Amino acid sequence: MDRKFHVHLVSDSTGETLHAMANAALAQFENVDVLVHPYALVRSDHQLTRALDHVAINPGLVFFTLANQVLRDKLLLRCAELGTRAIDVLEGPVMALRQFLGAPETHKVGRQHQVDQRYLRRIEVLNFTIAHDDGQSLDSIEEAQVILTGASRTSKTPTCVYLAIRGIAAANVPLVPRMPPPPQLLAAKKPLVVGLWVSPDRLVQVRRNRLTSMGETRDSDYIEPDAVRAEVAHTRQLFENQGWPLIDVSRRSIEETAAAVMNLLAERGEAVP
Repeated sequence: MDRKFHVHLVSDSTGETLHAMANAALAQFENVDVLVHPYALVRSDHQLTRALDHVAINPGLVFFTLANQVLRDKLLLRCAELGTRAIDVLEGPVMALRQFLGAPETHKVGRQHQVDQRYLRRIEVLNFTIAHDDGQSLDSIEEAQVILTGASRTSKTPTCVYLAIRGIAAANVPLVPRMPPPPQLLAAKKPLVVGLWVSPDRLVQVRRNRLTSMGETRDSDYIEPDAVRAEVAHTRQLFENQGWPLIDVSRRSIEETAAAVMNLLAERGEAVP
C-alpha cells in the first residue's frame, strides 16, 4: 500500500507565502502522495491549538510563519512533543536580512499584504495592461514599460497580465499576416519591445486546439502548416530588423517567459519590482 504524506502549513497571515514555497518545493518530487493541510490567519491560542490537534491526527512535516513569539514557541514545543519536525520558512531570510541591514524585525503580522502605495500602483498597472491588451489604445502605448508583440496565440496576454501583477506596465500588440505592424509599435522608443514566437508545429497545435474548443472545424491559413511557417518566419524577421529581443515561448510557461522579460529589463538597467 502506498504511503500518504501530510504537510501542514500554519500561517498568521493569508498563507500565500507558505503555499508558494510548498508548491515550488513539492514540484521537485514525483510519484509521491502528499496531502497539504493549510491553516491561515492563525493569530490566537485557540486557533493554533486547533491546527496542532489536526497535526496530531495526521503527523507529518510542519511549515510555518508566525510573528507572535508566544504562538511560535507553543507550536515548536507541541511539535517536539509529537515528534514532528517544524520549520519556520522565514527564519533564514529574516536572520540574513537582520545581519545585513543591522536592524531588528518588527514582528508585525501580515505586513506584506497591507494596502499601500505599491499595492495601489499595481492596481493602476493592471488597469493599464487590460486597456492595452490585443493592440488596444495604441496612441498611449509609449507609456508602457514593456510591449510584447508576436503572432496570434504566442501567450502575449497572459504574460502581460503576469507582468502587471508584478508591477510592470505591459502592453501587447498582435502581428496579423499580410498586414503591416501598427506604426505606433514601430515608433515606440521608451518601452522595451519584445518579440514572442513559437515553433510552427507547436503553433499549429495550439491554434488547432483553440479552434476545436470554439467548435470551429474549417481549415484556414490560421492552422495551415506552410502558412504558419511563413508567418513565424516573417515575425522573426521583423524582430531582427527592428533590433527587438526575441523569446522562444514554444515550451516556456507564462512564469518563465515573464522572468525572461524581467531579465531583459534588468539588463537595460531598469528597476524591476
